[in-house]
Amino acid sequence: MTVSLSHPALSAADPELAALVADEEQLQADTLRMIPSENYVSQAVLEATGTVLTNKYSEGYPGRRYYEGQQNIDPVERLAVERAKAVFGAEHANVQPYSGSPANLAVYLAFAEPGDTVMGMSLPMGGHLTHGWGVSATGTWFRGVQYGVRADTGLTDFDEVRELALKERPKIIFCGGTAVPRTIDFAAFAEIAREVDAVLVADIAHIAGLVAGDAHPSPFPHADVVSTTTHKTLRGPRGAMLLSRESKAKALDKAVFPGLQGGPHNHTTAAIAVALREAAQPSFRDYAHSVVANAKALAESLQEHGFELVSGGTDNHLILMDLTRNGVPGKIAAKALDRAGIVVNYNTVPFDPRKPFDPSGIRIGTPSLTSRGLGTDQMPLVAQWIDRGVAAAGNGDEAALAKIRAEVRDVMTAHPAPGLPTA
Repeated sequence: MTVSLSHPALSAADPELAALVADEEQLQADTLRMIPSENYVSQAVLEATGTVLTNKYSEGYPGRRYYEGQQNIDPVERLAVERAKAVFGAEHANVQPYSGSPANLAVYLAFAEPGDTVMGMSLPMGGHLTHGWGVSATGTWFRGVQYGVRADTGLTDFDEVRELALKERPKIIFCGGTAVPRTIDFAAFAEIAREVDAVLVADIAHIAGLVAGDAHPSPFPHADVVSTTTHKTLRGPRGAMLLSRESKAKALDKAVFPGLQGGPHNHTTAAIAVALREAAQPSFRDYAHSVVANAKALAESLQEHGFELVSGGTDNHLILMDLTRNGVPGKIAAKALDRAGIVVNYNTVPFDPRKPFDPSGIRIGTPSLTSRGLGTDQMPLVAQWIDRGVAAAGNGDEAALAKIRAEVRDVMTAHPAPGLPTA
């Protein structure tokens, strides 16, 4: 059993749990993490997450709490709010949502009634469960209608979006998703939303860090509401924020509390504040642009190896690979790459004939490897590893996977990850 020397109190109190933490630290240190929604946070963010702020209850908002003893908590939340507004150019910010899905639920509570029509990108086309998809509460309590992408380009078909919006008259339109490799045209969505008098919600959970670093166009001033997680490309803790015009602030705040949740997680709020301070630094802008440069370089290298990429490439941090012509299902490829030390997730692709739990594609991204200092010069090697790994998955060559695993470990050792303990 491995015990973490970085957490002596935990190791003494619960060696079994401490061993699991140590094993995860090692796994994150010596693997190539390529799930687009994952990243490494700084030591400062980790420390803020583990502070005594976790001991405090704070139902309500700064200056309007239902508990006493908020002398230090109110300034922490105000700091996070002001930094969020400054980084994203928003009129209002709420940093209390526990995560991205609850944040989106607050949008529904604020601006729709059960049974109302809502509109978002179809989940198999790259959207998110909480954008009105059937198996989600948002598709059960509301009437969800979905738009997709063009079969020939893999890009959003705005003629279809407009036609659907005019026909269905949704109260809320979501743009953004979980597997959208191209720039989101917020202005085009806003024009359609205005035409049908819908609230436009930009879900930028995946690209928030790119927006903060000026590596993706901002949803402001086009969107009425912006929903985002605070991890992923933003490199903060697991949390969420709602940003909006001032005219939407009161409804959103009421929906978050007391509508959906009680006291905020103050240690998370503090870590969000730290991450936002980091996102305001010039170095973060360099990071965001490097994420995109690495993704584009990796996409080009993968295409040179003959891989088919949805939409033909990427504009952001994310690449969606269709492995149909490779003859290897996405799930088999993802599990084989995991054994090779390359952590990805299997994913549906647009118009996928296979089932969601056994799809045709894999989804990869560059946020984590960029945080470790890998650059465009290393992307051909990463593409080569993926090519060899997918081929090995197809013919069951475990020896080849083990060889890739050793190579990955060597490169990762030369690029230490932020926030992880060093030997």
